[in-house]
Amino acid sequence: MESIKILVVDDHALMRDGIRALLVSQDDIGIVGEASDGNEAIEKARELMPDVIVMDVAMPGMDGLEATRRLRKKNPTVKVLVLTQNDNKEYILSAIRAGADGYVPKRALGSELISAIRTVHRGDSFLYPSVAAVLIEDYLRQVEEEPYDQLTAREREILKLIVDGCTSREIAEKLFISFKTVLGHRTRIMEKLSIHNRTELIKYAMRKGLVSVDA
Repeated sequence: MESIKILVVDDHALMRDGIRALLVSQDDIGIVGEASDGNEAIEKARELMPDVIVMDVAMPGMDGLEATRRLRKKNPTVKVLVLTQNDNKEYILSAIRAGADGYVPKRALGSELISAIRTVHRGDSFLYPSVAAVLIEDYLRQVEEEPYDQLTAREREILKLIVDGCTSREIAEKLFISFKTVLGHRTRIMEKLSIHNRTELIKYAMRKGLVSVDA
């Protein structure tokens, strides 16, 4: 069985030695080279043609993200597995945008790194569970931040009256509030929904089901 050719990129020799010691016992994985920064990684990748590059991010000179971008541009088929201390959202998204096929924190178990290497080599993406959780949490937070949910009960009431065709003076009379108060609510509604005129407001209300298309 042909081994998966690995290039290990990390500025710490101790980390590279640790990865080598971990992978040496795997029959289907073999390290073909090592690099200590992004520039060397690009050179070694061109010379050795690895299947998977295990890439650190924070390195002197060219960092792992820039190296990943350049490597994927030169050779779109090469697989890059980011192995780093950081697992915050910004690092994760930056790695994905750079073209990384997988993201594993350095606190992961050796067996998890081996699994990640095999996963990206066969063409799938790999996200460590805690990394996937960060992305899911961020996505859910964005979904939950629907502008309409920011409106107060009074603002929703006024929005409904606006799209029903009521003028600001008519709304003031209906709700027993001042004309100036209605204008203030109307301004805040527009700001929260990022809408600038009544036509856009009606279109928004239709999309939200606050008014029928025939209205």
